Order: sequence, then structure tokens, then C-alpha cells
Amino acid sequence: MVYFIPTPIGNLEDISVRSLKLLTECVTLFCEDTRITKKLLTLLSSKHHLKFNIKKFISMHSHNEEAVLADIDMTIFEDNVAYLSDAGMPGISDPGAALVRFCQEKKLRYEVLPGANAALLAYVTSGISCHKFLFYGFLSHKGNDRQNELFEVLGSPYAAILYESPHRIEKLVEELAQFAPSRNIFAIKEATKRYEKRFSATGEKLQALLKNANLKGEWVVVIEPESNGSGEAITKEDILLLELPPKQKAKLLSKLTGESIKEWYTRLQK
Repeated sequence: MVYFIPTPIGNLEDISVRSLKLLTECVTLFCEDTRITKKLLTLLSSKHHLKFNIKKFISMHSHNEEAVLADIDMTIFEDNVAYLSDAGMPGISDPGAALVRFCQEKKLRYEVLPGANAALLAYVTSGISCHKFLFYGFLSHKGNDRQNELFEVLGSPYAAILYESPHRIEKLVEELAQFAPSRNIFAIKEATKRYEKRFSATGEKLQALLKNANLKGEWVVVIEPESNGSGEAITKEDILLLELPPKQKAKLLSKLTGESIKEWYTRLQK
């Protein structure tokens, strides 16, 4: 059996009794980062007085998962095997999906255990309840792609959940203050950890709140949709003012208005 086991996103006590039991029965572990997994097992072993009998740790992350599975020794699946990402639910902004597909293709029995997930925790904690939400994970790092994705997020009729690193949270908050100043925003840093911090404000006020805050740590941001009554939406004028190449502007304007990209591109050339 192949088990996909969620790991704590901060607080070690959030691992389930079932997860601990299965880890004692596994012989091989696929890990996003073997160093982090070995450290986690050491802490869990000490805390819960358990003995793990892992004989093989296989590094499998987003950059090598296809190659690893292409050359894998199928005999390892004769014993119990588990996959652990560094923190949280495998397959949610983490590797894991490739191994699920592999199990399906090779007719291997597999099971996904429920467990800690930063996106759902942040959504419930935010109080922004819209009955529907979209999970975007991390926005692209590149300027044009990032801008396109952010406008897609802000134009959605649903609440949006984003992950953000400490290196880019300031930029994201600046963008929200510019393009969604009246929208309700919730941000949580280091969820479930000792120094967890929560911030809830409009886009404009959130920027002021974070101005002197310690930004270190992983962030989850929940954005209220325009349809919740904020009376705010991205306009053509907002897009036209952006310092973007005409083709990128044409794509954004096409999404906003429903008119073709070609028509907008022609207008922008005049």
C-alpha cells in the first residue's frame, strides 16, 4: 500500500494517531526533502516514544518526480510505502500528484490520509465565508504572468486563497492596496506555530498594518471577492495605466470585456 501522509504545518501535535501508526509500518518513504523528513521523524519519535523502521528515503520533489518514477524499483511497493511533503497535504502546492497518477497507472493500491492544510485553516480563520473559494497557491514570480494572475484573482466572484513567501508578501500587499483598496483581506503568518500572527483589514489598511511588522515566515492570504459587496472591481482604466507590453494589456482587457485580444491590441497601437 502507498500512503500519502500529511505532515504538521507547524505544530507537531497536529499529526494524527493514524499517521503515526502507519509511519511505524512503512519501509520506504518518498520525501519532498529527505533532510526535513528525517528531522521530523526524529522529533516525532522522541515526542511519542515510537520507533520507525524506514530502510530507504527517496528524494522526490517538483523538479525530479517524473525522472524518479521512471527509474523506480517496483519491488519497493511490495512493502508499505509513504509519501511526505515538507509540511501539509501532499499535492496541494506540493509534489505528490505524479505519484498518485503512477499508482493509478500501475494499479498500485494507495490511500490519502486527511490532515493539516494551511489554505483551509486560513480560509476558516479569516471569517470571509462565501461558500465558494478558489485556491491559487503561489502566484508566478515573473512580472507579466504575476500581473495577469493577480487580475484574475481580483476579478473572481469567489474568495481567493494565496500562498506567499516572506520575500514577496510586501509586494503583494502593495498590489492589493493599489488594486483592491476597499476589499477585505486576511493574512496569516506562520500558521499554528509559536509566532503565528494574523492581520485582517482592507487592502489599503493592511499595507499600513504590515509596514513595521516582522515579515519573516510563510504567509497565507485570503481575499474577499468583489461580489461580497465591496463595490469594487478592476476597470479598463486600471489596466491601461499598467506598465505592461501591449500584448499583455490586450489579453487582460480581453478577459475583462469579452472583446477579442486582436481588437484590443489594434486599439493599443493607435
